[in-house]
Amino acid sequence: MSLKIPHNPKLEDYDKAIQQLLETHYSRAVIIFANEEDIREVLNATKRANQVGNFLWIGSDSWGAKSSAIHQFEDVAVGAITILPKRSSIEGFDEYFTGLTLENNRRNVWFAEFWEENFDCRLLSSSKREDTSRKCTGQERIGIDSKYEQEGKVQFVIDAVYAMAHALHNMHKDLCPDYPGVCPRMESAEGKTLLKYIRNTSFNGSAGTSVLFNKNGDAPGRYDLFQFQMTNTSTPEYKVVGQWVETLHLKLEELQWPNGEQEVPISVCSLPCKTGERKKRVKGMPCCWHCELCDGYQYQYDETSCRLCAYDMRPNPNRTACQHIPIVKLEWHSPWAIIPVFLAMLGIIATIFVMATFVRYNDTPIVRASGRELSYVLLTGIFLCYIITFLMIAKPDVAVCAFRRIFLGLGMCISYAALLTKTNRIYRIFEQGKQTVTAPRFISPTSQIAITSSLICVQLLGVLVWFAVDPPNTIVDYDEQKTINPMLARGVLKCDITDLQIICSLGYSILLMVTCTIYAIKTRDVPEDFNEAKPIGFTMYTTCIVWLAFIPIFFGTAQSAEKMYIQTTTLTISMNLSASVALGMLYMPKVYIIIFHPEMNVQKRKRSFKAVVTAATMSSRLSQKPSERPNGEAKTELCENPAADPMSQATKKTYVSYNNLRI
Repeated sequence: MSLKIPHNPKLEDYDKAIQQLLETHYSRAVIIFANEEDIREVLNATKRANQVGNFLWIGSDSWGAKSSAIHQFEDVAVGAITILPKRSSIEGFDEYFTGLTLENNRRNVWFAEFWEENFDCRLLSSSKREDTSRKCTGQERIGIDSKYEQEGKVQFVIDAVYAMAHALHNMHKDLCPDYPGVCPRMESAEGKTLLKYIRNTSFNGSAGTSVLFNKNGDAPGRYDLFQFQMTNTSTPEYKVVGQWVETLHLKLEELQWPNGEQEVPISVCSLPCKTGERKKRVKGMPCCWHCELCDGYQYQYDETSCRLCAYDMRPNPNRTACQHIPIVKLEWHSPWAIIPVFLAMLGIIATIFVMATFVRYNDTPIVRASGRELSYVLLTGIFLCYIITFLMIAKPDVAVCAFRRIFLGLGMCISYAALLTKTNRIYRIFEQGKQTVTAPRFISPTSQIAITSSLICVQLLGVLVWFAVDPPNTIVDYDEQKTINPMLARGVLKCDITDLQIICSLGYSILLMVTCTIYAIKTRDVPEDFNEAKPIGFTMYTTCIVWLAFIPIFFGTAQSAEKMYIQTTTLTISMNLSASVALGMLYMPKVYIIIFHPEMNVQKRKRSFKAVVTAATMSSRLSQKPSERPNGEAKTELCENPAADPMSQATKKTYVSYNNLRI
């Protein structure tokens, strides 16, 4: 900060200058170039602002070692460091100067004015002093009738005169050789020529030191350094604490500082910025700045600028460079993975147990009544629903990503395709039974397998198209966990599968599930003997609830930093629950009967439900024996004994029997 004291300043100007200096809290050193009066007023303004001891003054040679400049403000000036050019007392000058009088020094036109000022008197002729009536006698003597001390700059005035003389001498030798006096060439020489000779002059000065000039025309600096200090007598005074002769020589141990400070006080406009902060310069003040942190994903490029790290990088802890963002994936030991893996393992064990039980008791009535072929297909789909959990948690690579695409929707598709085929078969049988005793088409086991396989092929075809359009691949997603705090940022290693693609992959299975639910609702009123329709209905109702809960959780966490964990866990648990519901409601009761109540696992002679029809003309179709009809084929039996029929002979009741119709 640089401040100027205006011409004819007022007290307010000095006070304003002090307030401006106080705005820079860490800047205490003040270099002052001013005359004695301005120095006094600046010190006075400091005292008025109650800032004694706050500033560290550095005074130019106009301050020097003068007591008059700090008179009555010594307490403010304590600790001030001032400079004076090194000077020596010139022998013979005191005798010469004290011998000057008005009579022998008429050549100096200013000497009469000096005389009046020095002796505080008025000369009779042309005096300009009006503040005194005392008349000068002309008999006064310098050093006797007034105080005298050799002016410190006498040495430099003498050396300056000699420098000019040496320059003129050398110039005369070059321009006027062997010519007495000033030749025409020298008379016409310009000031630049004389300046050149002055700068090239060198000689021993009046104090015995060399006098010469550098390329800028400056003489070598030789200075004494003073500090205004308190002494043992409690009277402050100037003390020499160093010098400058080509280099600085400072006696640090002899320096004293305001308020008893032991260390050299720090004075800076702004403190150095911390690591990771940039300097924002204050306009017009090159040594002042504000420190600004390189925030977010920026790092400190240099002391004045920050730069943004690359997309896959973040700043290091001290923000001096960038480092790669750590890459994470769902780990097996993570709580997000432990729960679905535990459920999947229980489900796999249960599924294998059920499948083994069905294989062991493959020819028993309950297994045959369950529709063995579709049961094995359904159990396979349930098994795959559990297996997908391990693929979703495994470390992504091309193979894992490919298997994810295949099995993500395949297990559900197989399960619901089999259930849809079952519910559709029951629905068609009873709907047609209301109108005719003729068996519906495509209700044999082979037909059921063919229908189920057709439904599954649609899912596989969609997966093949997906493979062709977008081959499986892995990506590192740096946006998913790019938090505000870069230290918490993570890159997520995952398969290149979007949320929309996941839903599309599951969409077909969900369509099968909804269709199956509709058929389950339509077949809810079938006779009690055909009770497999009801477990299927309960299974589908529960499954719909599970997936209705899944959708808002899956999409509601799309912007969460824990998206990968929540969505993967939600998806796998939903599939585990769906498979567990189907396994528990459809097969656990059968397994329970097979193992714990084998007496119930026997062939019933007849399982039927009533269909109210007029069957007078159908008697010829009832002659076929039940044992000769294929499994699942409709057969009718007419009550031949009219006496046994409580109804009239005009109306006969036909019982449509479906041997082993349980699916």
